[in-house]
Amino acid sequence: MKQINLNDGSLWLPPPELTISEWADKFRRISPEASAEPGEWITSKAEYQRAIMDAVCDPLVERVVMMTSAQIGKTEILLNTIGYYIDQDPSPILVLNPTIDMSEAFSKDRLAPMIRDTPCLSEKIQDSRKRGSENTIRHKKFYGGHITLAGTNSPASLASRPIRILLCDEIDRYPVSAKDEGDPLSLAMKRTQNFWNRRILLVSTPVLTTTSRILKDFNISSQEEWCVPCPECGEYQPFEWERIIYREVSEPVMKCKKCGRFFNEFLWKSEQKNGKWIAANEEIKNIRGFHLNSFASPWGTWLDLIKQYEEARINGEESMKTFVNTVLGLPYENNENEIEIDVLDSHREKYKAELPDGVLVLTCGVDTQDDRLECEVVGWGKGKESWGIEYRIFYGDPGQEEVWNNLDDFLRKMWKYNDGAELGISCTFIDCGGHFTDEVYKFCKPRTRRNIFPIVGRGREGMPSVGKPSYNNRRHVPLFALGVNTIKGVLYSRLRVDRVGAGYCHFPIGRGYDKDYFKGLLSEKMVIKRIRGRDTVTWEVVKTGIRNEPLDTRVYATGALELYNPNFERCERRRKGIKTPTNNVSAKKIKRVPTGFFGGGVRL
Repeated sequence: MKQINLNDGSLWLPPPELTISEWADKFRRISPEASAEPGEWITSKAEYQRAIMDAVCDPLVERVVMMTSAQIGKTEILLNTIGYYIDQDPSPILVLNPTIDMSEAFSKDRLAPMIRDTPCLSEKIQDSRKRGSENTIRHKKFYGGHITLAGTNSPASLASRPIRILLCDEIDRYPVSAKDEGDPLSLAMKRTQNFWNRRILLVSTPVLTTTSRILKDFNISSQEEWCVPCPECGEYQPFEWERIIYREVSEPVMKCKKCGRFFNEFLWKSEQKNGKWIAANEEIKNIRGFHLNSFASPWGTWLDLIKQYEEARINGEESMKTFVNTVLGLPYENNENEIEIDVLDSHREKYKAELPDGVLVLTCGVDTQDDRLECEVVGWGKGKESWGIEYRIFYGDPGQEEVWNNLDDFLRKMWKYNDGAELGISCTFIDCGGHFTDEVYKFCKPRTRRNIFPIVGRGREGMPSVGKPSYNNRRHVPLFALGVNTIKGVLYSRLRVDRVGAGYCHFPIGRGYDKDYFKGLLSEKMVIKRIRGRDTVTWEVVKTGIRNEPLDTRVYATGALELYNPNFERCERRRKGIKTPTNNVSAKKIKRVPTGFFGGGVRL
């Protein structure tokens, strides 16, 4: 409430009736940490944001769905919504991210600077760093409400306070279940049931057509597309990739779908001031859905986006999926066709030496069985082009030292190029999920400086390829959780690449790569199952009796590469004998890094 003084006394007036976009234009300040153009917020710079923000505070709208590409201002829309409800309509607010870490990063890097630099907010929320403040990174109080920042991996944060304003970011990356508590999005929505005037904002870049949460919500919404008038005939139409021409002309142009004229990026974007959202389902009023791609964004050029497409076209399915998701703002139609063994057999070739010239880094994956250890050494080059180097089986009881000694000798081997240069294994992942967990820990403990680590596979959807290490085991060795479903999806995409180059998988003739190996490598397929009321990606064995160790070892070797994270450009310069400029980091400083950890391809 705002207090004013009049001759007849002091009166209390309600806050002015503003929409979110009007509030942002009047009060919001952009922080220097968040933009190259700090200062006053101006909605007209990206006019498409106006209707989205104002829909959130529309009393006739309960849910707003944003299925969009990256870099169109999604985060700023979330921030303006938060600021509006703190300042104009105090309410309990929940911001839900895929993980707690992402929520904390949002709070520190985006929310805190906005509160600091926007005066009407800084006077309402006390800085969490000040003595006596009740506020924390993940929970902030203000008169009439509070804001909680939660992650779907923390069920406790989804099961307490009632919430009126629910803001859910990147929902296509939410797991099926918040641990064992159920679907995190459903849990969060239940917390809004006590409010007749609740508001729910669902935001995400989509991922896969078959499992996309945001697509399903968009399909039951008004399904609105951002449209601008043709500079010639005035026909309203969206920015569409299919109508953009760039190879036959000096600069990219988009064809008008009515008059057929071609206009460049500047002319189309200059019409955005007259743009409007056009709904496919006009009869739906309480759920407004918005779709937008990067070709409408003022923060990128069509030439940059076309360059991303050309790179994705060359790099294969995995990169094309990223382009479709992050540039077109559409879910990817995943290719479910099974890969034929004969197709991979055509990838076999005779290497001139132990290591082909393109190999710059070696990793290894080891699978533990009751009577043997199976392992694969994989070579990696630029663009994550890969070469199978050797598939080896060490028979013996893993409960005895002999088989582990044989493995150790194998992991110490230096592999030779045709010119006589040598390369060792940079990182090794060993599965400890079987009957010999302690033996794996015992083997890895003294070898962490050689980057040999135990791992445990996790099939939960949405997990990162490699999680943070845990030391909660009897030998206190760093244990990494591997998102095996995530890596399998990436691996099968690479196996479909049919042109030598980025992502392509080479295999040698011999060296353990026989027909049984390829059967094992292709032993599983991706299926969609209904789990807890939601379509979920899982991986199942194609045919009983086929061993899947070749698939597991390749997954582990791929995970080892993700952890090692090499700088391939630097590795290539080193391979060619070109000196790499030093960064003045002394050996003593490097030694302070925890045992076995590295970054940017620097091997400790």
